[in-house]
Order: sequence, then C-alpha cells, then structure tokens
Amino acid sequence: MEIELRDGNIKKESWLPVTRELSFQKFIEQSDLLEELKYDFNEKAELRHTETQRPFVFNYYKNVFERNSKRYQALGYLLEQYIYELLEKVCKLQKVYIPPEADKEPRSFFFMSERALTSHRSVLLVLLQDQGVFRAGQWSQQAIIHHGLQHGSQIPCIQMALQAHYDVIVLNPNDNFIDLNMEEEQKGLLTQTKGSSSLKMVPAENFLSVQQPLQCTPKRCSNTPEEHMAYIWDYFISKTEGKDVAFIVHGYGGLVFMDLLVRKKWEVMNKVYAVAFIDSEHHVGHQLGSDVQLLAWIKHHCREWVTSPKPLDKPAATVLKQEFPMVSAGTEKHNLAPSSSLQSIFKYFKKALKAKTTINFSRVPIVTRSSTKRKQIA
Repeated sequence: MEIELRDGNIKKESWLPVTRELSFQKFIEQSDLLEELKYDFNEKAELRHTETQRPFVFNYYKNVFERNSKRYQALGYLLEQYIYELLEKVCKLQKVYIPPEADKEPRSFFFMSERALTSHRSVLLVLLQDQGVFRAGQWSQQAIIHHGLQHGSQIPCIQMALQAHYDVIVLNPNDNFIDLNMEEEQKGLLTQTKGSSSLKMVPAENFLSVQQPLQCTPKRCSNTPEEHMAYIWDYFISKTEGKDVAFIVHGYGGLVFMDLLVRKKWEVMNKVYAVAFIDSEHHVGHQLGSDVQLLAWIKHHCREWVTSPKPLDKPAATVLKQEFPMVSAGTEKHNLAPSSSLQSIFKYFKKALKAKTTINFSRVPIVTRSSTKRKQIA
C-alpha cells in the first residue's frame, strides 16, 4: 500500500502483516471443507490455491451448479468472518452492536476506531458500501475472491485514514435480517469455543446441501440500509463534537447517503465537509427534487468517481449527471472503482478540508433591504 506522508512523499509498506494468526487458511484447515476450499491469501493479498497457486475456480463439482453455489457461499461466509477479524486485529477497530439494549434479539453491528466519538482528531471518515451479500469491511466480495484483499476489502482505505490521523466508522448496511436456516448452518460452519481461539466446522455435506426456504427475521434499527445509516447517524455520528465528517459511498451507498441528506438536511450540511461518491446509484432529481439549498450544498461538497475508459481523474460528466464534479475512477469495472480511485479520493479530502468554508447552513431566513424596510414600517 502507498501512503502519502505530510511532506508529500509516498511511502510504500505492507498493509497486511502475513502471520499464522492472521492467516485465512487458519479458518479453513480446522474444517471438513479443507478439501473443497484449499485457498489462502498470498503475500500480495491475492486468493490462491495452496497447492497449485491458481486463482479460485467456481466449478469444483463438475457442472453441479447448486453444490458449487453453496461452496461459493461457504467461502463468502468465511471471508466475511476473516475480514471482521482483520478489522479488529489489524485495524484495531471496535465492534459495536446496535441497538445496544437489544442483546436478546437479532441485531446488527458496525465497526469504529477507538474513541472515535471522543478523540480530538479533526476528521471522521464514514465508509458506506454498495448493496449486496457482503458485509462490513468489504467493497466487493467478488473483487476479494478474484482480485484480492487490496481491491475488494476496505482495509487499505481504513489504514490510509488512520495513517492520516482520521477516525473511522465502517458501516454494515447489508446486515438487515437473519435467516434462521442459514444461521444454524453458519453457526456450525464457524464456531469459536468459549475461552479458546480454536475453530470448529461442520461436515461439508451439511453446509453444501441444497438450501432450505428462507425464514427471515428482520434486525431492529437495520431493516434496510437506509434505516441502518439513519440510526448510526442519530446515535453516533451526530454526537461527535468538533469533528469534520467525510463519507466514501459506493454504488447503492450513494442513494443511501442522499436519503440521509434529505432526512437530516441541516445536520448533514453543517457536519459533513466532503462526500466521495464512487459509481453511485443516487438520483438527484428524484431524491433532492428542486431544493435549492441541497442542490447548492452538493455542488460544493460532493465529487463522484465513475467507471470510465478515461484515465483516473479525467472529467467524465454525463448529460444525466451534472449536479457536482464527476471524474473517471480509472477503471471500467464497478467493483474495482473504490480501490482504483482511493489515492485520488484522499487527495480530494485533504484539499476540501483546507478550503472548508466557515459559514454554517442555517434555517434563519436571509435578511434583505426590502424585508428590513417592511419591518420598520410595521
């Protein structure tokens, strides 16, 4: 990973310490899925077969789509748990359950840096991912499997933020419900013995059998990505004092942020100083309408990196999207856009913070000469 230092120089360093304790293979070896999933991440953080060093192959069971799909699903779940471990052990983030009082019912969680709500660091960076099967810490599960952790996970982004002395909140907007059938399978797939780090897996045939119909129970305060975002804004982000908040939002996350902006208009406009949209699914016309204040705010506080054949940062505005600056993400692939544009986004944040206006948006009406004159006459 490359990190821009305060003097402008670029420092290269290994962002993921390759140790036995942090090995993905640790999750696999203690399971009956060892034969089906002989994979680990190499020194470049790419997922490779431990014997052949070849990339992941979906068609393990020759032309048996359902079993191959279940195998892929098992890999995805193990990756999810592995990323959670990296967030806590490598990035030193804390796992926070929401709502805190609902400890006897299904509930969601997110991650944040230690003392993110109380420290004197000036910037709080919030990561809001796209919609999909992936969870906190991932931009794209597919990108992790086929291109590696540096491209599909949010860990390089988090470490860049921490290196820049930002606090970080990693949202978990896709953790909306619990499937009771799948939950039992997953608990068996990866269970941690109390007081021990040993992992125990269920037999492969149990997890790789045909999936039963969904039995879904929604998670309170996180039924939807929009509800998850609004809850964490109300009970965490809005409580921070003296912090400038920045967002990185990808895909559907852009629509979720615009929903928050409409719901919490004045709070967001006063607290957020920059938003980096990445190949976003938001729709300004439908979501913001003709609200002049909102349109003026996004014009000065937002920038979007879109998939494009053009080089990184080249103007890429379209007829349909002209509300704020748009530039190329340096790739034509949606799931690689976050990693491709990351360096550029942090430069944008740095520049935006320096140029941050001291004028806060307010509900107070603008005083004009004519209104003053009418007041004096009255």
